[in-house]
Amino acid sequence: MKKIDRFSRGMGIGGWLTNYKRFHVLPPEKRLTVTVGDMEHFEHYITEEDVKYIASLGMDHIRLGFDQIVVEESPYVYRKEILAILHSFVNWCKGSGLRPVLNMHKALGNYCDILEEKGLMQDEELQNRFIALWTKLEDEFSEDGEVFFELLNEVVNASTEEWNALAEKTVQAIRAKNPRRVIILGGNYYNSPEALPGLKVFDDENIIYTFHVYQPQEFTHQRGVLNETNLYYNREMPYPCDDVERYREYRRINGLYDPYKGVERIDVDYMRKYLTPAADFVKTHPDKILWCGEFGTIRHAKIEWRENWMRDVIAILMENDIPYSVWNYLSTPNDGNRFSLVDDDNRKILSERMAEIIRGEL
Repeated sequence: MKKIDRFSRGMGIGGWLTNYKRFHVLPPEKRLTVTVGDMEHFEHYITEEDVKYIASLGMDHIRLGFDQIVVEESPYVYRKEILAILHSFVNWCKGSGLRPVLNMHKALGNYCDILEEKGLMQDEELQNRFIALWTKLEDEFSEDGEVFFELLNEVVNASTEEWNALAEKTVQAIRAKNPRRVIILGGNYYNSPEALPGLKVFDDENIIYTFHVYQPQEFTHQRGVLNETNLYYNREMPYPCDDVERYREYRRINGLYDPYKGVERIDVDYMRKYLTPAADFVKTHPDKILWCGEFGTIRHAKIEWRENWMRDVIAILMENDIPYSVWNYLSTPNDGNRFSLVDDDNRKILSERMAEIIRGEL
């Protein structure tokens, strides 16, 4: 598999231009409004010092998530203040030797945490606005080939065919302006490894493919307050774990299917089996780059369990020569789904062992 300079190990930034507040508690008519408080947050929450610190941890790229409503003031009109922030972020990355990846985290009609009435994949006007935003960003960064574009974070409420069609139209629109822009595409079903076989593979050397890892969800999202099944079960979930019945019970009492038939232990072997589609993609497409763009664990899981899981996932990725980006640098305290790897107050990594692991020092 070919390699790209400064694209081996990275860290995602959420909580700044995406996930800066959760929309579950807001009525639908208020979910798409950016308030004066939001703008103040965007202007100050992440600084160049944060970017320098991420570089000091041994990362070589940063994946910055942004929401469409943050950039887009109204249809086809874009906030100059936010575009200026994106330019500043890119310059900070370049000053620290990091590669910037701009990731559309939440697009209108495709919020990974809220099912909306109008779906992006079924609404032509939303698709036009989606494509227009990316072509606007191509115009903004036309002279900067360092910047990678990740078209969409996690596809929901769509068929694989619908997403492949929109992805192809977006790629064509960007290619009309820049044949060399590096574009990143993930699959359906929340960018899961299982969706990789259905993802359209392009005859284009400047397209990277991606997937996310959050299995077992019972572990990575344990006692999370934004998902009713985690909130209801409300139980600590160790990793690794010999007590598979603890995991089975979570599925049973929530009325979910049991994926643990024949499983005797939740550990690296279980994760390796789960990640088989990623390993197969690498073998099937040796001339393409596959990137694990997001994986992590909820903040309140015990740190040693978080370290164990992160170590095993990164070990499997390294076995298959897959570059990666961990999630997440820092989450806002009111997020409710916090996956942050640094302390809120001093913004330093939660443990030295975690710092070693995310660098690939296993």
